[in-house]
Amino acid sequence: MLRRGSTIFIAILIILGLGACTTDIAGNEKQNIVVEKQVGNEDKYEEFNKVTDTKQVEEVRGILRDVHWKGAQVDFIRPPDYRFVYEFKNPNIDTKAMLHQVWISPMKDELEVMQGLDEYAKLTKEDSARLFEILTGESLGD
Repeated sequence: MLRRGSTIFIAILIILGLGACTTDIAGNEKQNIVVEKQVGNEDKYEEFNKVTDTKQVEEVRGILRDVHWKGAQVDFIRPPDYRFVYEFKNPNIDTKAMLHQVWISPMKDELEVMQGLDEYAKLTKEDSARLFEILTGESLGD
């Protein structure tokens, strides 16, 4: 028969073990990226894709981390083509998600991104192609 102290210890180990399932080596909570695609020509969106591969999520973070963000209020003539948010894989973690909005350039070779309400960046062709591929599973320009 287990003693009360042993039972509490086992319960703590189980809780920590469950938490470890959604935590990477660096101790960061693992996340998915939920991607929405514009429907029609209006400001309406539907879920399009979910990026669940941790390496791809980290690659997106790296691309956006290395971009030169400009603090600006940018008015686009049309709604974003795509938008995405990070969501924790652990449903018990509740946090406010930062919206990322993505516009495809008229030449279909670069992306423009708004992070939150006032951070704007135009990505290089290389970063645009990779980000688009991860978010949509498609090649930019197709």
